[in-house]
Amino acid sequence: MSVALSLPNVLGQPTLVLNRFWVAIQTTTVRKALCLLYSGAAHAISPETLEAYDFQSWADLSVASGEPAVRTVSLVLRVPEVILLRGFDGFPRKQVPFTRKNIYRRDSYTCQYCGAQPGTPELSIDHVLPLSRGGKNTWTNCVLACLRCNKRKGNRTPDESGLRLRRRPHRPSWNPVLSIPVCRKLHSWEKFISEAYWNTELES
Repeated sequence: MSVALSLPNVLGQPTLVLNRFWVAIQTTTVRKALCLLYSGAAHAISPETLEAYDFQSWADLSVASGEPAVRTVSLVLRVPEVILLRGFDGFPRKQVPFTRKNIYRRDSYTCQYCGAQPGTPELSIDHVLPLSRGGKNTWTNCVLACLRCNKRKGNRTPDESGLRLRRRPHRPSWNPVLSIPVCRKLHSWEKFISEAYWNTELES
């Protein structure tokens, strides 16, 4: 299907993707959503009525004046803000990126030695086994530590410094909805995603 823009960046705008159980799993672009709709792999969903449309019935819908639309040679298509995959019932398998920000989230902005929550400026990332002694930058070797505990530990292991980890560091499990960028949310998505989701801080 060949499409052309009718408004700037319409094809690059986000569309919410639901699996066949109507669970939000990610976003895609309007361009990819229309390709899935055209191929029969997905239905477009009306957020107001929850009615599902195949490509032809979606193309038959009228487009209001001023409403974002995609124009082809012979069609004017409404922009699908939500699509439902017809055959996919799982979740995307992804790993949480190993970043400083995600370490802070995993450890809940809490020192993993004393349990203090002094605020981001007073926290640092500590290597359980120091880098100078063969430690690595990995999920299982990095934890948050307050400046006091980090200074006490120095270039030693927790046992050597008399400190004890509150929990073993681990690679966090991926929550599928975290792949959806909150900053680009649409009002029409609110029926499909909980309020708790909107309050979750995500990677910027």
